[in-house]
Amino acid sequence: MIEVLNHLVDEIEAHLGDEADVDALAARLGTTGYHARRMFSSLAGMPVSEYVRRRRMTVAASDLIGGDDLLTIAVRYGYGSTEAFGRAFRAVHGASHGDVRRDGGPLRSQPQLRFRLTVEGSTPMDARITERPAFRLIGHAARVPLIHEGINPHIQAHIASLPIEEHARLKQLSDAEPAGLLQVSADVDPDYTQGSELTYLHGVAVTADTDVPADLDAVAVPAGAWAVFRTSGAYPAALQSTWAATATEWFPSNPWRLRPGPSIVAVLDRAEDFSTATTDLWLPIERS
Repeated sequence: MIEVLNHLVDEIEAHLGDEADVDALAARLGTTGYHARRMFSSLAGMPVSEYVRRRRMTVAASDLIGGDDLLTIAVRYGYGSTEAFGRAFRAVHGASHGDVRRDGGPLRSQPQLRFRLTVEGSTPMDARITERPAFRLIGHAARVPLIHEGINPHIQAHIASLPIEEHARLKQLSDAEPAGLLQVSADVDPDYTQGSELTYLHGVAVTADTDVPADLDAVAVPAGAWAVFRTSGAYPAALQSTWAATATEWFPSNPWRLRPGPSIVAVLDRAEDFSTATTDLWLPIERS
């Protein structure tokens, strides 16, 4: 995976004026664009699209200072107008292209990334692999923005809007693994972009042939393998740290990759105020 990401960085650098075909490159290197995007975002702290934009504007700043025609520069880096280029330039550098051409700055450069794998091995990850038949996730869904760190207030508000008796009803409907009330994230942006929308479902797992009440939302989940990561500690910080560690430690060291599908969190135990919790994080995987 580290080799794949470095090849992707090289490909981006060689074609800053074009869109990087992540899917095609990943396929040539024996993986999927979905997995490559998710690993890039987790390890780099930004999606591929944001890295491309930052690199384009970093190199474009040198061209501006060099005196090249503004429209020529805009077209060179994939923009159809000087206005679109100007907006992207200001978003990266915090200054207009005119200011930079006149004053030489300020500039915020994005260095070329290089991924390296460092295996510490000091904290073993508590994980297991399980094969599951097709099942469904049912409950109450809402579209919410993706927030990488801390509590998501939009998810909190969604859960709080449900009557207390509805939680008990959902628990009674659960008849498949993972058991109990679940926190489900589906339709997540492959680049895992902060602020992008996803479908959050507060619900339970049921077998594929279970009758679903008409007032509940449902997410169909195909049969396949899952990696299940057990974590305990401050909530949600410990869970989010485990999510990050799957990209930095577990996937680079194991013959598995992410496949499209929802991620599921099962809360096994928690403090009364939810300040701490023991959870299982379920991620859909396939052999790499």
